[in-house]
This record gives sequence, structure tokens and C-alpha cells, in this order.
Amino acid sequence: MRILVVEDERLLADAIAEWLREESHAVDVAGDGAAALERIGVNDYDVVVLDRDLPRVHGDEVCRRMVAGGVEARVLMLTAAAEVGDRVAGLSLGADDYLTKPFAMPELAARVLALGRRTRPGVPPVLSRAGITLDPARREVFRDGRYVSLSKKEFAVLFELLRAGGTVVSAEHLLEKAWDEHTDPFTGAVRLAILKLRRKLGDPQVIDTLPGVGYRIAQRHPHG
Repeated sequence: MRILVVEDERLLADAIAEWLREESHAVDVAGDGAAALERIGVNDYDVVVLDRDLPRVHGDEVCRRMVAGGVEARVLMLTAAAEVGDRVAGLSLGADDYLTKPFAMPELAARVLALGRRTRPGVPPVLSRAGITLDPARREVFRDGRYVSLSKKEFAVLFELLRAGGTVVSAEHLLEKAWDEHTDPFTGAVRLAILKLRRKLGDPQVIDTLPGVGYRIAQRHPHG
């Protein structure tokens, strides 16, 4: 998934980003509300991890503008306030979930994953197609019962292909969802990841290439 972390405490922001990248997500970081709104206006995020007490533009206002602008990204709001009234205020502005500091990184990661599934209703916790099974929570992939070891980027690309349910996914979409904003858009990273995925998933091949259009997971491998 593509995630934006908005946190003015740089060490915390970097720690959150690093943890989420270890979970195979593409993560961008913004240090204030104005920078967050700028990135949200340019990139298509699945989840925004949003600190409430931000400089320049307050987290409440960021959330309000996201809702007003029809942004589909889910919002996990972070706050130092533990009072019920503060949590209710954040949720009433359009936040989808709330996490009070200090928090455990595994809990944050689990909440982000749950919110990401809500971004596209109907996406099951475990994705399966053409003999491939992918479990995002456990970060496990199996092909016809055989465990497949993937890199973080390969896992992220396969997740997007499976999440599409057999429809075509463009290379641009894969680049946006699996890599961060610093990646060269003309890089061959997507093509290389697809080549490695094909090799690791083995025969019969299940990833179709539609030249000039994108990639998709085949309906079913031939002997299925």
C-alpha cells in the first residue's frame, strides 16, 4: 500500500516509516500539515497516519480538508491526548481510527493494514487467485501449497496484482503503490520486479503482460 506518515517529531516519523516499509508498504513522510496537504493533492494514498498536533496546518484541519476534497485515503490519527472527548473530536472530523501516544509499532501496523482493506471494500484479509495465496498480515505467499520467499517490493507488487482481482494493473500504478515518491518514474524497477516474481512463482506462468497497458494475474493456470 501507499502510505503517508505526517508527524513533526522526526525521529518518530522515521521510526514509523521504517516499520511500515518492513511490512512491504511504500511510505512518504511529511513533517507538517501544509506539506501533508501538498502530497495528498499529488499522490493517491491508501492510508494517512496523521499526527493531530501539527505545525503550520493542524491535523484536525488536514482531516477536514481531506473529507471536503473527497480524498479516499483512510486516516489513522495519532495524539498525545487520552481523553475520550479528544478522540471523539478527531473521529467526528473524519478520522477512521485513533491511536494514543505512546503506542506499540505492531499495533499501529495492524491498524494501518485494517484501514487499507477498508479503502477498497470487499478485499479479503487473505488474497487468492490462480493457485497463489497471499496473507498480508503474516507476509506469507504460497503457490499451490509451496512457500514462496519474496522481497518487500516483490510482495508489494504481487499484493497489488492480486488485489486487482484479475483486472489489468498499469506499471504506473504499481510504481506508485510499491515505491515511494523519490523513485524515478522512468526506472525499470517494475519490469524487474515482475521478472523476479515470475521466476519465483514458477511454472505455469500466471502473470500476463499486456504491452503498453500493464499486468494481470491470469484467471487460472492451465492445469487448474
